[in-house]
Amino acid sequence: MEIERPTDIAAALVALAETPDATVLAGGTDLMVEINFGHARPDRIVALRRVGELKELNGSIGSGVSWARLEQGPHRALAQAARTVGSPQIRAAGTIGGNLATASPAGDGLPFLAALDAEVEVRSATGSRLLRWDEFLTGPKQNALEPGELIHSVVLPEEIPVRQEFGKVGVRNAMVISAVMACVMRYDDGRTRVAVGSAGPTTLRARRAEEMMSAESSPSEAAMSEFQRIVSEEVKPITDHRSTESYRRHAAGVVARRLLERCLEAG
Repeated sequence: MEIERPTDIAAALVALAETPDATVLAGGTDLMVEINFGHARPDRIVALRRVGELKELNGSIGSGVSWARLEQGPHRALAQAARTVGSPQIRAAGTIGGNLATASPAGDGLPFLAALDAEVEVRSATGSRLLRWDEFLTGPKQNALEPGELIHSVVLPEEIPVRQEFGKVGVRNAMVISAVMACVMRYDDGRTRVAVGSAGPTTLRARRAEEMMSAESSPSEAAMSEFQRIVSEEVKPITDHRSTESYRRHAAGVVARRLLERCLEAG
């Protein structure tokens, strides 16, 4: 196994241009599991830990920013999601770029990005592309990266609502891959955004529920119940070793409603 350790973004892109099928390594919290179980045997690795540009956290989020930094960050729902990721050691190593690249439907940071319609900037030696989150996430553990490209950063919109909440359910409270997770946001003008993870082939938006609740300036109990019902209808869960289709469908509605209630209380 050959390992390249570039110290700047230009060198990283040159390394990928020379070997486009090289495996990109950031925190390694997903890749090392695959290697340990014999599911991956990369011949060449481009390690990005020394590339400082990927760790920048300002208007955008560099792909190398760790969960440990995000849990102390300014975005409430993303910080809540970061605190649920693995153990302190995992949060110190794992990155939001790795979450995106793995493209798991259970990626903890993805509902926040989906709720904001965030964009993913990818770069290669020949240029860069901006892809909206749902253009980048193409299927379960599938993304739109082309050979020779790496994830540079996540670009957030200028308008980010203060009222935002994240929550998830699983078989225990800590170090768990969720059965269902959700992020709900409520703008000052009533616009509501709902993104759900672990309940479809990719993270998804409950757009009918969003439209319904965005029209409610002071949601009644009946409106909240209808919101919960629509979210449960819109998700596309499966039955697997972590949960059943029916439980995930029910839980998605319950979690989304509870998060919306928190947003409304904060207002």
